[in-house]
This record gives sequence, structure tokens and C-alpha cells, in this order.
Amino acid sequence: MTGRNLAGTLSSRAAGVGTTVRVLGRAGVIRPYGPRTLASIGRVVLRWGTGPAGGFATLAARSPHQVGVVDELGELTWGELHRRSNSLARALAERGVGEGDSVAVMCRNHRGFIDASIAVAKLGADILYLNTAFAGPQLVDVLEREAPSMIIHDEEFTGLLAGAHVERRVLAWTDDEGDSAETLEQLVSAHDEGDLQPPDRHARIVILTSGTTGTPKGAPRKEAGIDAAVSLLSRMPLRAGWRTHIAAPLFHTWGFAHLALAMLLGSTVVLRRTFDPATALRTAQDERCQSMVVIPVMLQRMLALEPERLDEVDLSRVEVVASSGSALPATLAEAWMDRFGDNLYNIYGSTEVAYASIATPEDLRADPTSAGKPPYGTVVKILDERGDELPQGETGRIFVGNGLLFEGYTSGDSKEVVDGLMSSGDVGWFDADGRLHVAGRDDDMIVSGGENVFPQEVEDCLVTHEQVQEVAAIGVDDDDYGQRLRAFVVRSGEVSEDELREHVKANLARFKVPREIVFLDELPRNATGKILKRELAQREEGGS
Repeated sequence: MTGRNLAGTLSSRAAGVGTTVRVLGRAGVIRPYGPRTLASIGRVVLRWGTGPAGGFATLAARSPHQVGVVDELGELTWGELHRRSNSLARALAERGVGEGDSVAVMCRNHRGFIDASIAVAKLGADILYLNTAFAGPQLVDVLEREAPSMIIHDEEFTGLLAGAHVERRVLAWTDDEGDSAETLEQLVSAHDEGDLQPPDRHARIVILTSGTTGTPKGAPRKEAGIDAAVSLLSRMPLRAGWRTHIAAPLFHTWGFAHLALAMLLGSTVVLRRTFDPATALRTAQDERCQSMVVIPVMLQRMLALEPERLDEVDLSRVEVVASSGSALPATLAEAWMDRFGDNLYNIYGSTEVAYASIATPEDLRADPTSAGKPPYGTVVKILDERGDELPQGETGRIFVGNGLLFEGYTSGDSKEVVDGLMSSGDVGWFDADGRLHVAGRDDDMIVSGGENVFPQEVEDCLVTHEQVQEVAAIGVDDDDYGQRLRAFVVRSGEVSEDELREHVKANLARFKVPREIVFLDELPRNATGKILKRELAQREEGGS
């Protein structure tokens, strides 16, 4: 290495350290601890790593009496969570779970999800999070492919899991005290809570893709280092010790990301098993939360409440509303901030690349259609079909580089990688201010009469009509044009197909006007709020 290269490398590392210190200092993570506490934290990280096993154990070491989790059953301190997971890990080990095994977890947002995650990680086994909205056949297919040695699930999913060939099962949440199946609480109460010896390998987290266009795939990740948190915190002002209502599903990348952040920030995690718009607002208010974690459809449902009910809610404590998981309509972003203030942060990313860009309230006010800018430690480039970078303003495939890229699907497949950057699966462009715009999925584009049309652009246009609540557009085969656009619209008032076509014609090119508009009462969505376009494609032509 030449002197110039060495100097450049050292300068880059110094800048990285400086950014890390600055971001963590601003978040309140860097603070004085006593020598004994620091030594204890250091030993825990060295032995257990930075995943669920080590992350939550460090909280028990530094703040054992702080309330860590609040759910419908009450409060648990970090120390109590640590001891409960020790007991549960011993019970699972007795039942055959060991290093390198996989344990499936199908739980809603409650303490059992966290208990199971920590305990399985303490055994060096991988954790497979199952989507609570999957249908029985999807679950059976996933479980047959992933072959977990045990399932920990809520009682309500017993029927859905009936066809799965996984014999060892534990109930995490049960409403029927007469059920004969083993429960998580029984195992916790019946086993020693003393500390365990760390395994030789650290657990992997396997999160499933949404399955909106096919069979869900397993996307595993190893432990995220401190850079992952610094990246998110560089554009989102979360602070240590806050109370955070995670309304987004914990099994999803976005919900789990904030559970992982709690390991660093020492956030008190407030959970409710299911989402209800009025309950979510009331929970954030009554639990004195400074942040909320949501998916866009949750914002939509909260804002759809009667004005008088919204007027009763006081969210003045809430400084950050973190949204991700699906596209955020521009009108929804503006409506939320007009009602509750400029506290909305929208994150664009995917299960495979984690977060690629973050739109702050300033970004959303300046251009609510943008996905914001890449955070610290993240590179985003727009590439053409040959893998060459496109200039600002030109639309191409979005590729992302950071320290959070997944390892490849459990099936052995992976996303396309070009020069260390991974495809997000979307197309988009950068504007003159450096903000990323997402045009839609790279496989959603249709060619109609020789013209390229991205359905999301038409969706974004239609949703700006005052009588439209939400929209989904898809391409369908057409004998004359090759493909044509069909839009599915949920109305908020009276409006006709012709009026909506005129609205699109007034704002977009003529060839982007949908040939068909189908009115629905609601759009089909999965548990993370993504619209299931494959279900729309299966509807009969012209159906309503």
C-alpha cells in the first residue's frame, strides 16, 4: 500500500469513527458507566455477540431494573427477560434444540416473541420468523423447505399449522387454560434461571420475504454490528431510554429492526398483540411513548378515524413516527404531518438490502413523493441493464451497498449483485437535490403500445384525487397493445371511471391513462401492509 493510499484509508477510518461517535453521542448511547458495569457489558458482548442473546443480556447487565417490555400482561424488566430466557433455553435444550438447529416462531407482538427469540439465540440455533398472515398452504411449504426442529407459536395458529410436519411445538400465547399443549410460561417457571454457557456459534435471524408475487423466501442475516444502528440513527433522531410503541409486526424486517435497536438504545418496547387504529393512538398516548413504529397502512387507518376521535388524542410526546414496509403515498405523508406535526420518517428498503434511504420530515415537506436520501454507510446507485451507472434524473434499477445485505436466500438463490451492490428489485432515479424516487418494482413495468409504463406512477397520480382513498394498478394482456393498465380503486367519495381517467390524463402522458378502473371496497394486503397484486391479477376481468 502506498503512502497516499494508507493516508486515505486512515482518513476514511477516522471519519467513520468520528461519525459513529457523533451519532451515538447525539442518541445518548455514549454515557458514563461505572468500571464494573463496563467490564460486565464487555464480557457479555465478547461471549454472546451482538444478536438477541448478547444484546438483551447487555441490557440486563447495565439496567437490570429498567422496564424493558410492556404488553397486555404487564411489564418485564431487562433483568426479568434475561432470567426468563435462561429458563426457556434450558427447557428447549431438554427438548432437543441445539446449535445449528432452526426454530420457527409464529407469534404476534407480545413478550413471548421476545422470550423465544432470546432463548433460541442463547442455544446457538437459528430463528425463523413466520408471517402471521400466511395461509395454511404457504406455511406448510415454507416449513417443509426450511425444516425447523421446533415451532413456538400462539394458540390461535394451531389450526393453520395442522398440516406441518414439525412434531415439537410450544404455545407462546394461549387464551384457553384447558389446552393440554406445553406453554412457554410453564417451561419458564419449571427451569433454572441461572446463566448459561455461550454456544460456539451465533444464531442467524431468518426473515421471510412478503410472498406478494410467489412463495415466500427465507432471507437470513448474521448479527448486525454497531454500524447498522449508526446508519439508521444518522437520519432518524431516536434517543436512548425512549418508550417506543412498535405497532409494526415484529416478524417483519421493520418491526424487528426496532426490537434490535432497543438492545442498543435501552428503549422500553411497548407492544399490543394486534393492531387497532384507535388502540394504537391511545397506547402511544397513555404509555407516554416518544416514538412509534408503523407501516403505511396503519397511518392510513389511524387517519381514517372520525375527526372527533383524533381530536381526543394527544401525541405531543411523540417525536418520531418511523414508517416502512410498503410505499408511502404522498398524500398520506402530508395528511399525517398536517394532523400530528412534522414527526414522520419514511424508510425505503427491502428484506434483502435492509434500508436504502430515509426521508425525513424536511424531505417529505419538500417532496412527499421522494424516498429521501441514503443514510450513513449506505451507497445507492441507479444502473442500466448493462450494470453501468445512469446520470441524475434517468430511471434505472436501484442497487444498494451497505453492511446489512442478506447472505442469499435459504434456497441457495440470491439477488443480483454488481460491484458489491445488491439489487433492491425496484427501479427509480435521483433528483437534482439527491433524493431517491422509486418508480416501482422492476418486474412491474409494462409495455403498452410500445411505451414503458410503471404502475406506481399511475397509482401515485390517482391517489391525489380527493375522492380516492387508495389505488393499485397492474398490467394485463391486451391483443392490440400487448399490455394495458388496469387500476383498482377504493373510493372515499363519489367519483366515476371517466372522471378518474381525466384526472390521470391531466397529469400524466396519455399512454399512462388506465384502460380499465375497477372499484373495490378494499385492497387485499398482507400483514405488513403490502398490496397482494397477484390476488388482483386473479380477479375476473371487469369484476368489482
